[in-house]
Amino acid sequence: MKSWQDTVYDNAIATWGKTPQLLVLLEEFSELQKEVLKNINRDKDNLTEIIDETADVLIMMEQLQRLYNIKEPVQQRIVEKLKRVEQRLRK
Repeated sequence: MKSWQDTVYDNAIATWGKTPQLLVLLEEFSELQKEVLKNINRDKDNLTEIIDETADVLIMMEQLQRLYNIKEPVQQRIVEKLKRVEQRLRK
C-alpha cells in the first residue's frame, strides 16, 4: 500500500510533468542557496527560511529520484561517498 507521501509525489509528477518539476527543483536549489548566503554573508538570523527551503529541496530531490528511477543507486552512492569522508576524517 502506498503511503500518502508516495501518492503526493506521484500525483505531483503526473499533474505537472517531468520538465516543470525539474525546473522547480532548480528554483528551490537557488532559494536555498540564497538563504544560506544571507546567513553567512549578512550574518542574518534566518534559520526558519533555511529550514523551509531545505524541506522544499528535499521534496523536489525525492521527485527527481522518482523521475529517473534512481533512488536505490543514489542511496548506494551516498554510502560509498560517506565511507570516503570517514576515511579522510581518520587521516
